[in-house]
Amino acid sequence: MPKAYVFTRCGGPETEALVEVDRPGPGPGEVLVAVRAAGVNPVDWKQRNGYRRAGETDSRPFPRVFGNEVSGVVEEIGAGVDGLAVGDEVFGSAVAGGYAEYALLHAAVTAHKPAELSFLDAATLPVAAATAYDGVRQLGLPSGATVLVTGAGGGVGSAALQIARALGLRAVGVASEGKKDFVESLGAVHVPSGPDLAARVRAAAPDGIDGVYDLVGGEVLTEVATLLTDRAELVTAGAPAPLVEKLGGARVERARTAAVLDEVARLVVSGRLDPHVTQTFPLDKAGDALRTVEDGHARGKIVIEVAT
Repeated sequence: MPKAYVFTRCGGPETEALVEVDRPGPGPGEVLVAVRAAGVNPVDWKQRNGYRRAGETDSRPFPRVFGNEVSGVVEEIGAGVDGLAVGDEVFGSAVAGGYAEYALLHAAVTAHKPAELSFLDAATLPVAAATAYDGVRQLGLPSGATVLVTGAGGGVGSAALQIARALGLRAVGVASEGKKDFVESLGAVHVPSGPDLAARVRAAAPDGIDGVYDLVGGEVLTEVATLLTDRAELVTAGAPAPLVEKLGGARVERARTAAVLDEVARLVVSGRLDPHVTQTFPLDKAGDALRTVEDGHARGKIVIEVAT
């Protein structure tokens, strides 16, 4: 039987286990893939803790497989799926977990993997890079404008900085002092996180900030909002809608389409976006991969390599 890394109930790391599971079968609008790689994201451990997106209910029985983004090879096609065939190399959003030898993908959010794109890099794109792309696009800033990205050292943040640069924006990234070299290597101005953040941003960007893409939330979001003349140019993926709307901004609107995945893949192939996969772990070490992200020390992207 195929293996998967699961959580057996909502809670902490003590709920996690590598188990054998039945091989899933694709339903309408789904494809089954033999997983090559699975991206690791903060939302993975947050879902284990009981997090649900606004309006989302999850009645799936336990155990539940971790993971939201994968790359792999199509094994089976569900009813109503066009444009995908058995044997295709693809990447996309998992229906119900991706830390597994086999995973179901939503066909509408599954894209063909270009030959020039590795399975490891492809597995980072459906959540992290696509969220970055959606947020930067939502801001709609003109070429030459300055965008501030908080949480710039992580998977979404580092992608957002690069996508902003690819669109002709000046990027300023807020991250810990230990990630200064990393942020600057992406072509962005680094501002260290911590108290009095707004004053440091003003010093680093004396001509002002035209837009903010927040990935942290809380006090950081509240403080950086004061840097904007037009609060409509405030987008967050790090805070709930009521908080950002109170500040005059909005939650990131996720497109969740194969077209967005195609676009971010083109950015990688063209050299304008580097997913920065900094560590890989085998499936039987998925817990270690998750701890690296959960502890907040990850730089770039962490990926679980399921098969080679």
